Amino acid sequence: MVVRSVQKINQKYINSVVKKALEEDLRPMGDITTKLIKFSNKKIKAKIIAKQNGVIAGIGFCRQAFKLVGKESIFKSKIKDGKFIKKNKVIAEILANTKTILTAERTALNFLNHASGIATATNNFVKKVGKKTKICCTRKTTPNLRLLEKYAVKQGGGFNHRYNLSDEVLIKDNHIKAASDLKKLVSRASRSKKVVTVEIENMKQLKKILGLKFRRILFDNMSISQLKKCLKLCNKKYETEYSGNANLGNIKKISRTGINRISVGAITHSAKTFDTSLLLG
Repeated sequence: MVVRSVQKINQKYINSVVKKALEEDLRPMGDITTKLIKFSNKKIKAKIIAKQNGVIAGIGFCRQAFKLVGKESIFKSKIKDGKFIKKNKVIAEILANTKTILTAERTALNFLNHASGIATATNNFVKKVGKKTKICCTRKTTPNLRLLEKYAVKQGGGFNHRYNLSDEVLIKDNHIKAASDLKKLVSRASRSKKVVTVEIENMKQLKKILGLKFRRILFDNMSISQLKKCLKLCNKKYETEYSGNANLGNIKKISRTGINRISVGAITHSAKTFDTSLLLG
């Protein structure tokens, strides 16, 4: 799978992921509580309401949960992925059998809330940095939900780092220790047709690789003063990225150094779930 696949999620993927989530919720006996309700085949309306301000993502996953539970369901979204919504506004309306809505509700909202939480967290970072700095996600994602989470990052205005280990060459500290010779390792990597990024932790490492042909330097856990010195030494000959301890409190200062990209693992692994509510009637 290549990075391009992150940019647009197809229906086959949505169907597969949502189906697994529903199976997790319904095996082995289905929704035994809803089965107790009389007239569960009666059609009713429901609304999904935003209980906070933020950026919406995951509408397609939410819709598919209702569709897989009940083919009769009609799902009308009132907002598109990537758009900002205010508290108490309607995200979507559903017309379906009572049992369909009650059974699909939690799975549908889980996808919507998770993706929207990531999109909102990403957008909070994006709003803090200058236009020339990209906020990027990492591979610190939930197992089997990476594609959804990286999609949500894009909806929040962020950018995707490599999707997996096959996409790009990223030489990190443990690779350097294992290979022992950093220059030779970078030279071998540069012969590939992949984008090559070299992570460095100090000025000594930086000086070893300056002049070698590769795409990007990743500055890991550096102070602002160290970062400024390194960027000056690079003299705009490489694309630059920062990672390590970026947060909403220091992201603006990091951006002001002139760094091209800032990778933030927290936008996927620690994003607070978006708050929504499904109301009948």
